[in-house]
Amino acid sequence: MQAVKETSLLKLSKVNKSFSGIRILKDIDLEIKAGEVHILLGENGAGKSTLIKIVTGAYRKDSGEIYWEGNRVAIESPLDAMNLGIATIYQELNLIPELTVYENIYLGREIKNSGKFSLLNQKEMKKRVAEYLKRLNLDISPEDKVSSLGIGKQQLVEIIRALMMDTRLIIMDEPTASLSASETETLLKIIDDLRKQGIAIIYISHRLDEIKQIGDRITILRDGCKMATLPVKKTSTEQMIQLMVGRQLKDQYPKESFTIGAEGLKVEDLRLRKRKETISFTAYQGQILGIAGLVGAGRTELARAIFGAEPIESGKVYVFGEEVTIRSPQDAIQAGLALISEDRKGEGLILDLDLEFNMTLTSLKRLKQGAFLRFKKLNEEANRYLHELRIRPSDVDVPARKLSGGNQQKVVIAKWLATNAKVFIFDEPTRGIDVGAKVEVYRLMNDLVKQGKVVIMISSDLPELLGMCDRILVMHEGKMTADLSREEADQEIIMKAATGGIQNA
Repeated sequence: MQAVKETSLLKLSKVNKSFSGIRILKDIDLEIKAGEVHILLGENGAGKSTLIKIVTGAYRKDSGEIYWEGNRVAIESPLDAMNLGIATIYQELNLIPELTVYENIYLGREIKNSGKFSLLNQKEMKKRVAEYLKRLNLDISPEDKVSSLGIGKQQLVEIIRALMMDTRLIIMDEPTASLSASETETLLKIIDDLRKQGIAIIYISHRLDEIKQIGDRITILRDGCKMATLPVKKTSTEQMIQLMVGRQLKDQYPKESFTIGAEGLKVEDLRLRKRKETISFTAYQGQILGIAGLVGAGRTELARAIFGAEPIESGKVYVFGEEVTIRSPQDAIQAGLALISEDRKGEGLILDLDLEFNMTLTSLKRLKQGAFLRFKKLNEEANRYLHELRIRPSDVDVPARKLSGGNQQKVVIAKWLATNAKVFIFDEPTRGIDVGAKVEVYRLMNDLVKQGKVVIMISSDLPELLGMCDRILVMHEGKMTADLSREEADQEIIMKAATGGIQNA
């Protein structure tokens, strides 16, 4: 790791921001130096996203000053930020699926031929992108359609687009949330190269192991206030957590043990579309069943097929001993299934509608009286989940779009709790949320198991699976390759099964 340059690139002084009279940022000071990886850490709702949107020109600050290389500047639009050399890679992808890789990378700044008609120089754009992909040793073609790439590779295309611009500061918001272990390793190497070139990185992540590996300094926010800026290497994980949440998290994985009960969900010889293998497994009351695997292993595909969101070729599904026919999500809901999707914004929420609507959307049939909705009952139920799950802001009239990632995830969970489902499938339930919110999700899973519900957790976070699950199934290329008890499972065995090294499920 190179020594951080002492040159101040970006500096914020006493920056404030309020929405509807509520102060979101309170006198924030922040300095980013050239050639450093500066970690921004805080619980969901701490003000990280608002701060970043001010730096990128998406929001205007209410008061305070911003300096770029020592000169006071006004960043009042994304174009202002771009002209300074600030690029942002958001957790939610910002690509056009039907365009190719090179078209997405050069969108809005296309290279043109010289001449009267100024046609696009496609050959040159493809060539430059190909050279960059080769330099990074990435198995992607400039002419691949983005829609043909997995989520992990799409994320890398976003990163390359930012890198190929004349950028001095790159803001990365949970950049590894959708990446496999090898893709994450590639990204961290890229970040180290950028640091050596004097490019600054603001890195937002809740993966504390990554923070320790890549960060130079860390600024911690809590409730809109800056708690501290500290050197990463001299700050323990416990200190980070305590500054972030204002309390110690003694149990990062608050696992509880229960007596194993009846078969809750049984899948028998299920064949997914375009897959040769069949899948069989059983999830029981009294346990959390984990499903592990690398990106592309078929975990999400399996969950969506069970839930009726994707077709199946053949096989049977049983819910508490009764065979059910599921051809649509509506069939799944009637059978007592709930799927907390990994794509909370695209599939879990209607972002422009309020929390009350989002939390009661799956329960409208139950909340009707004749042909009419019982609006008072809707409001009471939404408010109950709002307070039980500690969703912030605690206002059912706020649009879901206004919430932080962790609070949006709680709204999605509330929506499915309201259905009184028997089987809950959580797909990457803690992706992109802070350690405090993660513990709340884990405790909620414990509560569901305690109530006799069946809980299945799909996750790419191996410590999470090992910390919370009673059994772990492992998938590789659409096939179950291992069924491990809590006592048998460790990271090495799981990774061996996930790469096809074990075939004994």
